[in-house]
Amino acid sequence: MLWCCRLFVHSSGDVMNWTEISIYTTTEGIDPVCGRLLGIGVTGFVIKDAADFEDFLARKDGNWDYIDDDLMELRNCETAVTFYLADNAQGAEQLSLVRSEMAALAAYDKDGRFGRLAIDMGSIREEDWAENWKQYFKPFTVGERLAVKPSWESYDNTDDRTVLEIDPGSSFGTGQHHTTRLCLEYIDECVKGGEKVLDLGCGSGILSVAALLLGASSAFAVDIDENSVRIANETASKNHVPPERYTTAVGNICEDSALRERIGTGYDLICANIVADVLIAMAPYFRGFLGKDGVLLISGIISPRADEVISAVCAQGFEMVNMRESSDWAAVRLKQV
Repeated sequence: MLWCCRLFVHSSGDVMNWTEISIYTTTEGIDPVCGRLLGIGVTGFVIKDAADFEDFLARKDGNWDYIDDDLMELRNCETAVTFYLADNAQGAEQLSLVRSEMAALAAYDKDGRFGRLAIDMGSIREEDWAENWKQYFKPFTVGERLAVKPSWESYDNTDDRTVLEIDPGSSFGTGQHHTTRLCLEYIDECVKGGEKVLDLGCGSGILSVAALLLGASSAFAVDIDENSVRIANETASKNHVPPERYTTAVGNICEDSALRERIGTGYDLICANIVADVLIAMAPYFRGFLGKDGVLLISGIISPRADEVISAVCAQGFEMVNMRESSDWAAVRLKQV
């Protein structure tokens, strides 16, 4: 087998441009990379791997007088997983998720077995792509109190909403993705004033900054990706959040006991908008961070895996309050039992 392919079909009648994305890995890294892509909703990709070609040469039957040069080039190719993302705001959010997942996978792969995990956008510069999809990023409202806008757009705040300003970056979270909006809706409902908030997998910081703008007293934002934490701080600064109310840290709570100790306990609200596998891995730690009557919000879950994630979290002393879904993504509100 030279190419492992799942067909990527756009069923809408809308005309849409697509950008080709490749992740460079190793034969051993194919399954982990594809698994993480599937976990964030990338369901169509093509795999190019030199090991497949060597296997083909070893197993081919009969006499082959000619093998196409393009096929022969596979013998020395670098293993790559290729897929396509829409050239719009949703695609940009998806790329941010991909970056986050590859950073997490690289952090896990301490021996380098999965290769360089570099992301290539072909001939398109990421800066150009970001400029292209700005046309799709318009101000929008969430829940009863919140509005989200990019810096280059004005917002006529006739309904006296709390306005959160955020710009596209390489970290996940402008509010365009379904998982982020679902979390923002929950935050709009849950924050009444004075809450202590923990944002796990903070990305751009949109969730924790939104909570602060809506009245939370303090927030601690954590991400495994250093660039995400930098952008989260920029988001807080852009929205005039005092530094003493916003604490950030880089690290993995599942592996770093010192980080867990630094985070501490007694949080009124925990937000974890990540992916299913990471939420399952984090499940044993949520209860230790949360205060007695605290709320746990988890999201970033593709709907087919919602039951699996909920079961893992509930096994750690939680029960589901309710779940919301949007375009095959789920967000869940839970409380301690």
